[in-house]
Amino acid sequence: PEVALTDACALKPTLESYGVLVDPEVRAATIRSQVQALAESVGGRILEDAALLEEVTNLVEVPTALLGSFETRYLELPQEALVAVMKKHQRYFPVFDVEDRLLPYFIAVRNGGREHLDIVRAGNEGVIRARYADAEYFYRQDRRQPLASFVPRLRKLTFQERLGSMLDKSQRLEALAPWVGLRLGLAPLDLEILVRAARLAKADLATQMVVEMTSLQGVMGRDYALLSGEPPAVAQAIFEHYLPAAAGDALPASPAGFALAVTDRLDSLAGLFAVGLAPTGSADPYGLRRLALGLVQLLLAWPGSFSVREGLAEAARLLPVAAPSEALEQALTFVIGRLNGLLREEGFAYDVVEAVLAAQGERPYAAREAVIQLARWVSRPDWALMRDNYARCVRITRDQPLLTLRAEVLCLPEELALYQALLVAEGQLAGQNTVDAFFTAFQPLVPVIQRFFDAILVMDPDPTVREARLALVQRVAALPRGIVDLSQMEGF
Repeated sequence: PEVALTDACALKPTLESYGVLVDPEVRAATIRSQVQALAESVGGRILEDAALLEEVTNLVEVPTALLGSFETRYLELPQEALVAVMKKHQRYFPVFDVEDRLLPYFIAVRNGGREHLDIVRAGNEGVIRARYADAEYFYRQDRRQPLASFVPRLRKLTFQERLGSMLDKSQRLEALAPWVGLRLGLAPLDLEILVRAARLAKADLATQMVVEMTSLQGVMGRDYALLSGEPPAVAQAIFEHYLPAAAGDALPASPAGFALAVTDRLDSLAGLFAVGLAPTGSADPYGLRRLALGLVQLLLAWPGSFSVREGLAEAARLLPVAAPSEALEQALTFVIGRLNGLLREEGFAYDVVEAVLAAQGERPYAAREAVIQLARWVSRPDWALMRDNYARCVRITRDQPLLTLRAEVLCLPEELALYQALLVAEGQLAGQNTVDAFFTAFQPLVPVIQRFFDAILVMDPDPTVREARLALVQRVAALPRGIVDLSQMEGF
């Protein structure tokens, strides 16, 4: 009805008197309360799903939840498929028991009051039954043949025009996966599982179930692999290679799934950057930001020094197109950018992050360990003294060509002392590339460097002496190379 408002302040309470909840937070709380009450009425509960609640909240203004049901025989279908139909297609809330098993109920939220609610319920039940009947048919048809039989059909699915079909991608994964597995240190048995899973990883994309509901990729691959008699570890790796699907998502739990997840992302990043499809502005049709973030999340969780640069180069070797070095460097920079963002979100100072990533950003796990260590050194009371003395070495040699140190030219006590201290530091650092190792070795040099610069004229008129002294200081400046770039630090 038309309602006359006395003033603007009357809008909200007037709408609420007709059941229209203007405040989205109030609306969300009302929906959550109604939905949970209906679930409890049949001995069930609703799992927390902020995205679904937000979507439903913004689809209705007069929320009225209703409980619907479906035949229990549909519970024989994979639970993930049933839930996907409810949430993605119908925006229904699935109802689970205390053990997180699906019950034959759903909860829809109507935009309106309780009038003719039975008719609305019957309509929603009819829709869900029809969708489940389709899913049941697809599932039955797909199960008639083993998962491996779907691999050749991937030829009909295009990954990217210049990078070939999904079959081409699948074959690249099969070739790249052992290399990745070895670099990650997988055991021989895990490598066998990895190779088989790589062959079958994309097979479910050609099944009717996944063609109809792409969100089930990996889920159906795991289910069909088990039904085909594949080892459970292979089935698990097929499912896990899509993880993490988003920031904060679960990571693969198995070594083979972990390695396959890394392999898949390396192939996509190397290939799509090679053909010039780097994200521009907000445009990212191939989801490269998500892929790069997922790769970083994976490698941050795997102790070791896996190199993204080497991984991209190996993936590029298998591509059907030439991958320019500039494109691979761009891809690496892109991945390091995601790593930078994650480390900053953890609360590390920007200059600490920049200093480490400039030296070893291609190795995410090692980089994070280095950031943690550098943050501790920066907080020390003698940090400024160490930084400034190292900076003196860098500044005076920054514009000089690389020189060879002729130790026999050094004769003054201060330069000989620095040379001896340098040899000790280099010996301590041999084979060690951590921030802690560098500063532990460098710390004794600080007073020696101070005395050297106080007593020695580095830019001596004699070119032989000058070059020897510059070469000595260059060696000091090179101590943290590959570990940390202290020139990125604030106050350098």
